[in-house]
Amino acid sequence: MQLNILILSGDGIGAEVTREAVKVLQKVAGKFGHRLSLSEGLLGGIAIHKSGSPLPQETIDLALQADATLMGAVGLPEFDNVAPEKRPERGLLGIRKVLGVYANLRPVRSYAALLDSSPSKRN
Repeated sequence: MQLNILILSGDGIGAEVTREAVKVLQKVAGKFGHRLSLSEGLLGGIAIHKSGSPLPQETIDLALQADATLMGAVGLPEFDNVAPEKRPERGLLGIRKVLGVYANLRPVRSYAALLDSSPSKRN
């Protein structure tokens, strides 16, 4: 299988984690005989530094052409006090809107003894 993957490394630790995630992705793809075509785009603080926008049009175009997007964390302390439209997180919200996704899903483990003290609902 040929997969076109867009890599959006993000900022700070996001770039470090994404770099290692790409290595894992390449190993898994190799093991199962998949071919990866990786491209890189800018998102968040690094995008602001390089283009002036947290979500450049070039990144939008790359995302719409990709089969999947691997995205790292965004946000840098230097942007904590800037206007909302110039914050790295605006790029994250923008790419979600462009791609029609809305959630940042993460695995959850519930412990029966703590369910009544949790925001999780019982089945």
